[in-house]
Amino acid sequence: MRAPEFCIGLMSGTSLDGVDGVLARWSGDRDDAFETRSFTHRAFAPALHDELLALNRAGADEIHRAALAANALARDCAAAVSDLLEQAGVAAADVAAIGAHGQTVRHRPGAFDGTGYTVQILDGALLAELTHIDVVCDLRARDVAAGGQGAPLVPAFHAACLADRETDVAVLNIGGIANLTLLPAGGGPVGGFDCGPGNLLLDLWCRRHLGRPYDADGAWAAGGAIDHAMLQRWLAEPYFARLPPKSTGRDLFDASWLDAGLAGTTRRPQDVMATLAELTVRGAIEALARHAPRTTRLWVCGGGAFNAHLMRRLAALAGPGVVVRTTAAAGLPPERVEALAFAWLARRFLQRRPGNLPAVTGARGVRLLGALYPA
Repeated sequence: MRAPEFCIGLMSGTSLDGVDGVLARWSGDRDDAFETRSFTHRAFAPALHDELLALNRAGADEIHRAALAANALARDCAAAVSDLLEQAGVAAADVAAIGAHGQTVRHRPGAFDGTGYTVQILDGALLAELTHIDVVCDLRARDVAAGGQGAPLVPAFHAACLADRETDVAVLNIGGIANLTLLPAGGGPVGGFDCGPGNLLLDLWCRRHLGRPYDADGAWAAGGAIDHAMLQRWLAEPYFARLPPKSTGRDLFDASWLDAGLAGTTRRPQDVMATLAELTVRGAIEALARHAPRTTRLWVCGGGAFNAHLMRRLAALAGPGVVVRTTAAAGLPPERVEALAFAWLARRFLQRRPGNLPAVTGARGVRLLGALYPA
């Protein structure tokens, strides 16, 4: 079978800021032989943002509301696809597939009945109808069915693009949740797991106190004082001590988790922000020291890669033996990496090749990931 050339990846993550989209073209059969032809970001309308956030919690008439949110998200995704095709001058008929993540609203793998579930809202059929392109979505469910966490899925893509023969490398993706990929020198076994909150709690606190969606460049956090006693209480959260495979999301790290951890505090909001930033950094660096102490290069991607304060603190805590850079230095713009991963996963599906890494997710074996909605 001829290898698919053009694939689109669409990602809407835990930060709930909108849809990132990439159109990539592969040449030949190599997984890392691709170029990004176009990129787009479409911010969610406030009403959709608020509804997707609300659907992370139990509420009235959830089935009806979730179905309409899935339709709205499909329309946003279709608009992103249109943007990508127009930028690149590529016809829909030339695109082999769209790999669409959808929006995670519940993530409880292994819970309740031993299998649990993960739910990514998206109407894949509507997206295929609107774009006239095959859609591969629901990419996490098969891994969960096989006993895995369904997350993180990006380490397989990181391994294809960022591993090094000579040195141990780690990739830190800072979205709403932060996840680490561990790439031993010479192609050793890949590791990976969610290491804690990323931008999720930072953005929540910024909206609450400044009325802004995020802390640009981490400037507000940088001006605060870290409350080390509060930080230690937060780091005592059992999730941080759990061994991989593990994954997390808003089911744990949400407003109620933060408010419970702030009960009785009188610290200035800016000091809380500084402490939340340090939580993101410490969660990642302590996990790196515990699970990959020989790492000498840390690539950072996701929205957090554009937070200058987080990047400075990562470099300071990682120590002089670890070079900390964004993935831009490796030729992968940080804001595109996750969307590229889902284009890559769609291509894997079309080739009938597995997309998960059982050592990362805990699944019983490799699995073909995704469900297909033909154009």
